[in-house]
Amino acid sequence: MNKTHNATLIYGDGIGVEVVGATKKILEAAGVKFNWEVCEAGAEVFKKGLASGVPQETIDSIQRNKVVLKGPLETPIGFGEKSANVTLRKLFETYANIRPVREFPGVITPYSGRNIDLVVVRENVEDLYAGIEYMQTPNTAQCLKIITRRGCEKIIRFAFEFARSEGRKTLHCATKANIMKLTEGMMKRVFEEIAPEYPDIEPHHIIIDNCAHQLVRFPERFETIVTTNMNGDIISDLASGLVGGLGFAPGANLGKDVAMFEAVHGSAPKYAGKNVINPIAVLLSGVMMLRYVGEFEAARTIDQALLYTLGHDKVLTQDVAPAGKGVSTTAFTDHVIGNFGKIYDEKYDRNYKPIKIPADPKIPEDVISSVNGVDIFLETRELPNKLGAELKTLLSNSPFELKVISSRGVITFPETSGTQPDIGDHSCCRFVMKNANDNVDSNSIVNLLHLINDKYRWVQVEKLNVYDDVSAYSKAQGES
Repeated sequence: MNKTHNATLIYGDGIGVEVVGATKKILEAAGVKFNWEVCEAGAEVFKKGLASGVPQETIDSIQRNKVVLKGPLETPIGFGEKSANVTLRKLFETYANIRPVREFPGVITPYSGRNIDLVVVRENVEDLYAGIEYMQTPNTAQCLKIITRRGCEKIIRFAFEFARSEGRKTLHCATKANIMKLTEGMMKRVFEEIAPEYPDIEPHHIIIDNCAHQLVRFPERFETIVTTNMNGDIISDLASGLVGGLGFAPGANLGKDVAMFEAVHGSAPKYAGKNVINPIAVLLSGVMMLRYVGEFEAARTIDQALLYTLGHDKVLTQDVAPAGKGVSTTAFTDHVIGNFGKIYDEKYDRNYKPIKIPADPKIPEDVISSVNGVDIFLETRELPNKLGAELKTLLSNSPFELKVISSRGVITFPETSGTQPDIGDHSCCRFVMKNANDNVDSNSIVNLLHLINDKYRWVQVEKLNVYDDVSAYSKAQGES
């Protein structure tokens, strides 16, 4: 294209310098011109005391350039601050995470010869990854699973458009809608609403655990999978394991304005500086970046040179080569560059087209809403029968009555014959109006809380909303 592309470059942590450096060298050797703006994020930024792991200079650079090539960033596990990776995705609303999975010649796996070629399109900013967590009691943690209709529509339309851009003919929507009927169910419902707008793509809904099962048994049957954030994180790692591991797993985070390209794998600090790491995942992320900026011919040159290196020359890095046969990161990089212009097999070529980023969905029309009652979560170790009796006494002069008490979604009061659910220090008490015609408003809920607070510590309140005469809350197991 003879054009210079502005891009933010983040080397990242651990092996980042090596794999990003190898990718940068190959991209430039292919004749593509980049004006790289090098920025920081991740571990070194955390060490400087910045809780987000992303300094303002990096944010400003990404806002200017709109395109990012990024190495892996370290994330504290089980403690510390939120992931800088997730922070970057959320700050720039890169709601679509693209993770291609493809069989590679010369890389022997139990699935060799099965012609695996699929893409996982993962919603990237909602779901459990919103990271909204609370210790509701000393022994009970809560994580909110946030799924919005707007988020579902954006990722599903994107998945259809992405399938079109690569000439793919089927799209599976993988959810856990059989259990989480409101959150995961929303993804399924929106998928089924939108699918008729794309008659050239064959739609299928599949339960996520069956999807994982079928990926292991018949991965060649899948072309494109769209799913929620947590599901997508898990099954994309599973899928990469079918073709050689995370060293072969590229990724892209795309939004309306910003695109960030990064490998799926982590920073692998124990291998840092040893010149032994496989750069293919980041390199193929760079190839995805080339297609995003319109450099399709350079992307094909690199892709075919990589395939030729693996399949014809049998040059492999140490993670997949027989013992003692693997080459260094720098040697592999140079070998790929040396194979520019060679075609391994045109069957690996796709008729790639620019991705059409869908317009933001329209805000849904207003609905008729009301409130049926209220769930109040209590921190208490009282046994359910005693708790139920005490609450009924407290409510003797209240317009509310206690309907059920549950623990972890299972009814504990009134007792169900033959059941013995485990009781901890966290109970959900569901209250409804004694007179079904009375309104449940904010003032009545506040008064109810005052009553309960005289004896118990409440930790959370949830209204039992009704939209267009449809209950918008789940029932406890065993609730009538």
